[in-house]
Amino acid sequence: MIEETEIAACMRRSLNRYFKDLDGETPCEIYTMVLCAVEKPLLSYILDRAEGNQTRAAEILGINRNTLRKKLREHGLSE
Repeated sequence: MIEETEIAACMRRSLNRYFKDLDGETPCEIYTMVLCAVEKPLLSYILDRAEGNQTRAAEILGINRNTLRKKLREHGLSE
């Protein structure tokens, strides 16, 4: 059995709480909700770690620099 990472465990706790808080309501667009909640702080944190260097940030994230720029714009993180 693969051990769950701390991030995955945190995600599982958050989703458990989300479903509990729904109190019987039907969930919708969970995938988009989770991506938006995770992606923006991830991009911001990595960009800070890379001291604003988008090329380095893209390398750390393992994505293309143009993809990073697009995501930064989508989340209002670009200058």
